[in-house]
Amino acid sequence: MALKITLDKGYIGEKPKTRANLQALGLRKIRQSVIKQDNEAVRGQIHVVRHLVTVEEVAGE
Repeated sequence: MALKITLDKGYIGEKPKTRANLQALGLRKIRQSVIKQDNEAVRGQIHVVRHLVTVEEVAGE
């Protein structure tokens, strides 16, 4: 199972921890999407930035 993560809101004014998690996920621009494997580490990163992103499950590797 994989997760499609899309950045919906900008990160201007966010805390450094939030910015670091977005960068680690590979999200830089609004409406940019990345596909990541579904595991606990990625779920933890998503939890930190949940107010800025949308997450969808996709069939993946």
